[in-house]
This record gives sequence, C-alpha cells and structure tokens, in this order.
Amino acid sequence: MHSFAVDFIARHMEQPFFLFYSMSHMHGPIVRTPDSKPGATASQLYADNVAYMDRLVGKLVDELDRLALRADTLIVFTGDNGTARFGQDRSTLGGRRIHGQKASMQEGGSRVPLIVNWPKTTPAGVVNHDLMDFSDFFATFAELSGALPPAGVTIDSHSFAPQVRGQKGQPREWVYVELNGRSYVRDARFKLTNTGELFDLKDAPFQEMPVAAGTTAAEAVAARRRLREVLESLPTAKAGAVTKPKRAMRKKKSVVPA
Repeated sequence: MHSFAVDFIARHMEQPFFLFYSMSHMHGPIVRTPDSKPGATASQLYADNVAYMDRLVGKLVDELDRLALRADTLIVFTGDNGTARFGQDRSTLGGRRIHGQKASMQEGGSRVPLIVNWPKTTPAGVVNHDLMDFSDFFATFAELSGALPPAGVTIDSHSFAPQVRGQKGQPREWVYVELNGRSYVRDARFKLTNTGELFDLKDAPFQEMPVAAGTTAAEAVAARRRLREVLESLPTAKAGAVTKPKRAMRKKKSVVPA
C-alpha cells in the first residue's frame, strides 16, 4: 500500500491530487511487521504495529519532501473509531485510561485522534477543542480546494478549513453518533442518549458522569432540552435495520438479485 501511495503521488505531482490512505496495521488480526522480532508476544505485536505505522507515515512525509511537495500538501491523520477490545487495556491518554471502546456508545468508542499538518499554513503545536465530525471532511476539503458544493443540496458538513489555517471559524454546536439502534447527541459539555440518559462530559473521555433525571441545575436542564430537539430531528434507525435487495427464485433454487 505504501508503494502504491508513493507511485500515485509521483504520477500526479504536477497537478492537484487527493490521496486517501487507509492503513491496515491497527486493525485485527494484529500480525507481525517486518520489524517484529521472532517470538514476539501479542502485546509486543500491538506495539510493533503502532511503531511500524508511524514509520510508514514518516516515509510518506520524506517522499513529499523529496518531491518538493511538502509545503503544498495538507496531511490529515485520523482513526475511524475508538480502540477495539484487543487493545482497549492499553487505551490511555496522558497516562489515564479511556472510558469505552470500539462498538460502545462511550466516548472511547467514538472519539479519535485528528492531526492536521500543513507547513507555513497550519500553526504548529496548537490543540483545538472544537467539535468535529467525519462528515465535516467533505466541506473542509471542498473549501480548501476551491470546489463549490452542489447547488440546492443540504449537506450536514461543517468546514473546519479556517481552523486548519489557524483561524477561529464557526465550530459545530453538536455531533451525532448512532450504532445499531442506539444513538446520542453531544455538545461541548453534555451528552443525551436516545433512551433519555444525560451525561456530563467535563472529564471525558476518562469518565462520563450521569446527570439525575430530576436535576434542577440550569445548565443540565437547558442542555437536555436543547439536545432532545436535535435527537427528535434525527430518528434513530431500529437495531439491525438493513435495506436488502429484492431477490427472485429460479429453477434449481439459485438465488440472484432481482
């Protein structure tokens, strides 16, 4: 995959290009890397894959430098979900254990790293706490590339191109998460689930503190009302609801899509 990515960049270096590089190393099964030592344990292989993935990112950056493309190339590094079960016991941030994992409705299942690097454009060493969602990549890349969104189409995508440039921008007020009949919407401080549970996220992703249903705290009451309006506008699909293609039966009972 790395060789393909390098070849793609070299073939398109004279024109604008977009490369989506979906690295496979931190997805099960966790296997040996070219740098793994003989007899490495499962725990060591996990660390090996983190290190090897980091090495490949470095090699890709080196290639951009070699082609004199580094200053003109925006690099975005992110994950697609929280850590899976086989690595959850090592899922820490600043030495603290993260609450939840992949396929859970905790913040440890939905929060992921997001690192943006663009020399001379993105300020180095800055931590941004704005809410962002994967749907926001569409509007962000469109704005940075100068592409116009389709006319007359409403898209749930908020550009964070200003933040990439070190500007304030217009951050999201909430993000929505859904998984197999469960959902929640959260803002910068509170989370409300489709079962009516409200959580205070001021210490997330390390813990999510339940808020009593009968609380009279003004902040929590206002958050419940505000987030409920969002949830009601986004009906949660029923668990296991999948649209299946119609099928027709032929002789010998072979099944084919209609």
